[in-house]
Amino acid sequence: MKGRTFTPAEANKTLPLVRRIVADILEKGDLLRRLGARGDVPGVRAEFEATETELRGLLTEMESIGCYYKDWGFEMGLVDFPGTIGGEEVLLCWRSDEENVTWYHTPDGGFAGRQPIPDELL
Repeated sequence: MKGRTFTPAEANKTLPLVRRIVADILEKGDLLRRLGARGDVPGVRAEFEATETELRGLLTEMESIGCYYKDWGFEMGLVDFPGTIGGEEVLLCWRSDEENVTWYHTPDGGFAGRQPIPDELL
């Protein structure tokens, strides 16, 4: 992995900001879905493009923190924080309805492969 890595404590310290960004991402993603369903209604294309630009800005802001948004259906608000556990590169994984970062998975494991972060690291 390149770039910043997080300990579980560091990832949790970023959550107030990450929560706000994720809430905005989910809102913009929902708006894009609704606008896309309206098709070629006059004025929709410009609003869609403006919303898409705002969404890209939010994703860039997330990446500037060092973490990555992973829920392209815009339903759960998944965020991965690069980290290490037991000397292995992992992704500390947070979902927007969770209070803290308490899960991780391997880079290839994805959400389905989530495991609890060992208590001694929290």
